[in-house]
Amino acid sequence: MASPHYLVGIDLGTTHTVVAYTEISDDLENSPTQIFDIDQLIAPGEVARKPLLPSFRYHPAQSEINESELVLPWQPKLVDGDIPLVIIGEYARELGAKVEGRQVVSAKSWLSHPNVDRTEAILPWSSSQGVNKVSPVIASASYLNHVRQSWNYHNPDHLLEQQEVVITVPASFDEAARALTLEAAKLAGLPKVLLLEEPQAVCYDWYAQNKHNAEALLKDIPLLMVCDVGGGTTDLSLIKVSSNNGELKLDRIGVGDHLMLGGDNLDLALAHQAEVRLHGGSKKLSAAGLSKLIQQTRKVKEQLLSGNAPDSAKVTLLGSGSRLIGGAKSVELTKEEVHQIALEGFFPLTEFSDQPSQRQAAVVEFGLPYAADPAISKHLAQFIDLHDQVCRDAFAESELTINEQSAPIPTAVLLNGGVFNSPLLSQRALDIFGKWKGDNVTQLINPHPDLSVAYGAVAYAKARHGAQLKIGGGSARSYFLKLDEKKGPQQGLCLLPKGTDEGNDIIVEDRYFALTLGEPVRFNLVSSTDDNHAELGHIVELDDESFVSLPPFIATLDSETDRTELAANQKDREVVTLACQLTEVGTLQVECVSVTDKSKRWKVEFAVRKDLAKLNRNKDGDSTLAESILPARIDEAIQAIKLVYGGSAKVSDNKQLKTLQKDLEKLLGKRDSWDTPCLRELATALLDSKKRRRRSDLHERTWLKLAGFTLRPGFGYPSDEWRMEQVWHLYQQGIQFEANTQTWSDWWTFWRRVAGGLTQEQQLVIFKDIAKYINPSATRNTKLNKEMQERSYQDMVRLAASLEHLPFENKLQLIEWLFGRLQKTQHAQAHWWAIGRIGTRSPFYGSAHNLLTAQHIAYCLPELMELNWRKDPNIGFAAVMMCRMTGDRTLDIDEANREAVIAKLKASKAPESWIQMVSEVKILTEEETKRVFGDALPSGLQLIKH
Repeated sequence: MASPHYLVGIDLGTTHTVVAYTEISDDLENSPTQIFDIDQLIAPGEVARKPLLPSFRYHPAQSEINESELVLPWQPKLVDGDIPLVIIGEYARELGAKVEGRQVVSAKSWLSHPNVDRTEAILPWSSSQGVNKVSPVIASASYLNHVRQSWNYHNPDHLLEQQEVVITVPASFDEAARALTLEAAKLAGLPKVLLLEEPQAVCYDWYAQNKHNAEALLKDIPLLMVCDVGGGTTDLSLIKVSSNNGELKLDRIGVGDHLMLGGDNLDLALAHQAEVRLHGGSKKLSAAGLSKLIQQTRKVKEQLLSGNAPDSAKVTLLGSGSRLIGGAKSVELTKEEVHQIALEGFFPLTEFSDQPSQRQAAVVEFGLPYAADPAISKHLAQFIDLHDQVCRDAFAESELTINEQSAPIPTAVLLNGGVFNSPLLSQRALDIFGKWKGDNVTQLINPHPDLSVAYGAVAYAKARHGAQLKIGGGSARSYFLKLDEKKGPQQGLCLLPKGTDEGNDIIVEDRYFALTLGEPVRFNLVSSTDDNHAELGHIVELDDESFVSLPPFIATLDSETDRTELAANQKDREVVTLACQLTEVGTLQVECVSVTDKSKRWKVEFAVRKDLAKLNRNKDGDSTLAESILPARIDEAIQAIKLVYGGSAKVSDNKQLKTLQKDLEKLLGKRDSWDTPCLRELATALLDSKKRRRRSDLHERTWLKLAGFTLRPGFGYPSDEWRMEQVWHLYQQGIQFEANTQTWSDWWTFWRRVAGGLTQEQQLVIFKDIAKYINPSATRNTKLNKEMQERSYQDMVRLAASLEHLPFENKLQLIEWLFGRLQKTQHAQAHWWAIGRIGTRSPFYGSAHNLLTAQHIAYCLPELMELNWRKDPNIGFAAVMMCRMTGDRTLDIDEANREAVIAKLKASKAPESWIQMVSEVKILTEEETKRVFGDALPSGLQLIKH
């Protein structure tokens, strides 16, 4: 690879992508930094170079736009996995304001959204069927790919992939979001990039702009705060200002947790205001219609919050299809009301003691969980309060002192992000800090909020070459390994203390782990941005909300030993310690290091999977990945299983098999009280003896019942993914005793219980096998009709409805089949349960992008509304599941249908809890969970409300 000729900074923003660069020279310190203007379509057939590339995609319909009008200066090459035709940039933004459901927005917010599979094709979120979709990773990669191709067109001798590239990310991005950003860069043809936190980039840019008098400007400022309110996130950092041997020293000492709150929320609030005016409050727009309206309110917001704003501005909502112009409606938003919403809704003059409200669920719109409390001022106060000690320490090192009773408010602020293009909001932010401090705070001037992050990324690259002051601070977080404690509070071993510099290989000495080679090992880590003074190797109690669980790190340590050389039941073990480092690119790396041979290392891969990131919490709020105390008689229980399913083929007493479950309950208590660690210990014993389940019909049925119960829901606990790999082989083998209908029932129930741990491919295999029995045509086929009864048809129906990873098309087909069978009353309960489960608005484990649309639910409802719910409550409960309130208008049914369903529920004397599920966002009780999903969750597992 050629030596880099340029240092390049890329601000991959929620709303805009910006690129800055400087030439590498002998006088790098004074080498000017420039903005790279990015070619993009601004109208049909019209290309312009602009400093901002709007981070928008538009997915045109076939023949919607003549491809000759979409020609760019280069021959576009798409990233792997992208759709054939896509528009990126300004023209994509403009088209989204006219056409519903075809625009991808806020890909960066989706990239950091832990409750969806960020590698699945789910965007545009509010699109209708037939619109091609891409994943948040692909969308992010496409912006970088567009930038790369534009750069390479203008710099054919210095390709972007050959330059030193820095991409910025929010300081609050967790390990998963950082890893996915690197993956997006790699897909875009940029395999080697560095990551930099955006607030640091802003500070780097400020210093570069003021390097000759920075020391004087910061003379009486021991602590400054970078407040970056962008389109999708509010990103906060604290910078300590000090002196080292007479030279200015800057250290980042605190970063905020992820806060999905920014300019997009203000656009949404204005869109809600305009929506009420457009329809007089009589009806709501579709999710796609609201998205289209937001593009209009974004422009109005920028107009009315500007320095010389007009008194009002018009919001126009275009019609659809042939009525694009004729169906247009307009309303006025005044400067006064926009200022009122912006100032009182998002930047109210709150007291420092005011904390953000903690409602049960965040505001959900377009599938994104925005912050529950929109008052940014409250979040600023909470951030300072959480970093109280490091703030006080910064003041203590300076000549300035603060009263012990006073809050340690930073003496200077550096504002950034599109929100602060408004002088009104910039001044309000200063007023908030001034009110808390009881004195004016210094504003460090940022002349270009839209460009400073990209400029700062280049300044950081210069600092790495020694051509500028480098901000210190190292890791913004401390990282801890959760320990498997059998008693007492949950504890963690500090692997990497906060402040550790990048590239330092930190080995945890004197802490050893005996790991089995050839089997998966899972490390459950937590991080904390708090200044808890944790030291390497120290054990701390993970007892407050500052500790955030990370998706797990997983490794299978390869064995060099021939398995045949090991004695029966002997495990090949290696004693290791752990080595950690904050890599130069800005991500956490963990390795297992052999104690006997330090050259032997196993890299621990970071697992980014939806089902792991969406893990449930126990009642005390701690992650269920933490081990808990196992029952005192667990060894006796495992022995009881081995006695029945032991190595000997001769079973002397069948009574032990018949009483196995009762015997286990005598040892461990009632089975509904067995918590997840206990269940998985039993599951491991059952899996070890899975070959011996086929000794008799009773052996097989008992094994299926117990194994399904102990493995449910198939995910949510360390190594469940590995367990499900072992289980899947059983499906391919099938059952041994096919003549018994009860065995078939237990077989299908087993797979329903563990379905959450199966992949989409595995679920499709099961669906293909049972679909022929559910298809109404099966009743006209003598052979299938006979098998359908013998193989427990109703359990097949329940299983099919539980396969939440099935693609949308399969779910639509399945619900149509079930409606086609409703004429016959046989199996009605199973049919209605399945219809509710397939049509649910709130899946148990599947991704929301595979759900039936609200329009499909509206199409199904009339048939339910005609029936007597009082006579058959199963129909009413199916309606409840299909109409359950989520808060996301992409999924929720329209208000007219909702009111009709609520009225019928009341008339049918349905339980109040059912009515609540339809009328408000509600977390399920244990009993409701059991009815909805067919099983209670294991003790200690509880669904999170996103």
